[in-house]
Amino acid sequence: MDTIRFLPHDKAAELLHSIQTSSIKTEYAPEKHRLTLLDEKGLEQIHFRLPITVPYAATGIAEAKPVNYIILLIQAGNCAMGYFEQGRCLNHKVFRSYMVRKKQGKSQIKYLKTKGKSRAGSRVRLGETAEFFENINGRLQEYFQQHRIDRIAISCSKTLIPYLYTSAIATPFDKRDPRLFKIPKHIHTPIYEVLLDANRFLQRGQLIDLSGSGFTAVPLLHDFLLENENLDVSEELIGIQDDEADEVYVMDDWDEEDSFDGEFDDNEDEDDIIEWD
Repeated sequence: MDTIRFLPHDKAAELLHSIQTSSIKTEYAPEKHRLTLLDEKGLEQIHFRLPITVPYAATGIAEAKPVNYIILLIQAGNCAMGYFEQGRCLNHKVFRSYMVRKKQGKSQIKYLKTKGKSRAGSRVRLGETAEFFENINGRLQEYFQQHRIDRIAISCSKTLIPYLYTSAIATPFDKRDPRLFKIPKHIHTPIYEVLLDANRFLQRGQLIDLSGSGFTAVPLLHDFLLENENLDVSEELIGIQDDEADEVYVMDDWDEEDSFDGEFDDNEDEDDIIEWD
């Protein structure tokens, strides 16, 4: 029994239209660009993640218009980002930085405070960390100045989020911006090809069964899938399996309780910046 199905962009848009013109109860989560289909009792049946280029309007059928968006992928010492219009990458940039301690294999900003004096290598890594986020925000500023941005798709661990928002060059959006969309996919080390792969993923719709009954729990959805049973989703499914098996860095979700207040905790169990004499 299928529990996950992927839909091409056009079919996802067609399904969304059918749902919105039906009597099915739904809830929309803008931060996940996801529609949840409910039963008559209000219980969740299906998650329907919409393609990033398919607009949604809770009051009715959304106006069809081009969607401009940014994809931002950040890991320790690696960043790939790009500006997209209706699925096409019109500009991209890859940043790399010397942030990882060679022997330990962890970023300098994840290295806890240690006793004794700091070393020159650590100073260099922290300096490059600051420049790394300044370069990222500088390019983001250019995108926002030159284009209308409708969505911001991001993959970044909660360890690095504070450094993005407290950089000497300001981020052109805040962490509560309604356009932010956390990419629900494990990301390999960000390079241009990984950026394009993330974009292909975001162009697809995704159905997730929550009831354990399969997609038969929603007759309209069941009939739609029967009519389109020849949809090719095998490549997308294989991609998800590979990501889960091979991923080294895993994207952390961040919630309101993880919000950054401008101060770093001295708790030894938390990530911190080493203070210098």
